[in-house]
Parts: sequence; structure tokens; C-alpha cells
Amino acid sequence: MKVSQVWSDKKARKWMWIGLAAFVALQIYYVQELLAALILFTGVFVLFGLIVLALYFVDRAGQWGLGWAGHQARRGITVAEEFSKKQHRRPRSETAQ
Repeated sequence: MKVSQVWSDKKARKWMWIGLAAFVALQIYYVQELLAALILFTGVFVLFGLIVLALYFVDRAGQWGLGWAGHQARRGITVAEEFSKKQHRRPRSETAQ
């Protein structure tokens, strides 16, 4: 027998026992209940995480929108000030009476 074959036989036997132990553990009711609870809590955690992430993105979009609106408002005020400083009648025209 080669050393690699003995080594692979030992590995195979080890993994067989680990698989058998896992199978027996999964047949125990308590382990099944714990796994079911783990799956349920994982699902609830993921759901709440997605809700929080969506709220975060809505908040960021709102902040961006307010910043954009503020910039547009300042720009509009500047345009209105420039427009109000312009002369709105022709030079050398009669004044309105």
C-alpha cells in the first residue's frame, strides 16, 4: 500500500464519520427546531435589513433633492435680481403718465 492511499482511506473514513454524526444530529428534534428558528430569524433579519436600506436610500435621495432645489432656488433668485436691475423701456422713450 502506498502512503497516499492510506492517507486517503483515513480521510475518507474521517469524513464518513463526520457525515454520519451530522445525519444523526439532524434527526434529533431539538436540532431541527434550532435550525428552523435560525432560518426564520435569518429571514426576518434580512427583511428588516432591506427595509432599513430602502429607508436609507429614500433619505439620501431626499437630501440630494433638497440640495438640488436649494441650488435652483438660489439660481432663480439671482436671475430675478438681474432681471429687476435691467431697464425695461427703451432709452429716450416717453415716460408713462
